[in-house]
Amino acid sequence: MTFLPGSAPSTSSGSSRRCVRILGIDPGLVCTGFGVIDQAGNRMSYVASGRIRTPKGDLAERLKAILEGLREVISSHAPAEVALEKVFVNANPHSTLLLGQARGTAICAAVLHGLPLAEYTALQVKQAVVGSGHAEKRQVQEMVRRLLALAGNPGPDAADALACAICHAHGGHGLGRIATAGFRVRRGRLV
Repeated sequence: MTFLPGSAPSTSSGSSRRCVRILGIDPGLVCTGFGVIDQAGNRMSYVASGRIRTPKGDLAERLKAILEGLREVISSHAPAEVALEKVFVNANPHSTLLLGQARGTAICAAVLHGLPLAEYTALQVKQAVVGSGHAEKRQVQEMVRRLLALAGNPGPDAADALACAICHAHGGHGLGRIATAGFRVRRGRLV
């Protein structure tokens, strides 16, 4: 597991705003990204991010590595809420099934710690972070860097997980979706 530690913000600023720690997860069978942010009102600050790499070979061992890695992240950073990216269904059903198992393992890690969980599609995450549901990965990385005032762009897995946490912070805790009031929906797309 790679880990990019950050420093938690001081809460002694005299502000009565409630600080919520959010863990974002970008599930993957080879590499699961995680990102932890703190949100106080409309301010977000970086806590930590990284990725959990799984060993090649047996599926059960890979899922175990994801579960243990996320349990370690949850124990180390004590998030109050978890935001998870929904699985993208692609043309290869076998790949989709494997990704779904990694996602299920991430859900189990949150549930085992009694944490509330919200899920967001990639479109919702990109819309919340970049302003376009069809943004490229590098655009997501750049906006995550800017929104969290990071010195450099996080890796793609960590950036996607941080973006998921940011989406949750913007979307109203626990709703599991971005508000679409004022937007028209045509053929499943926001216009």
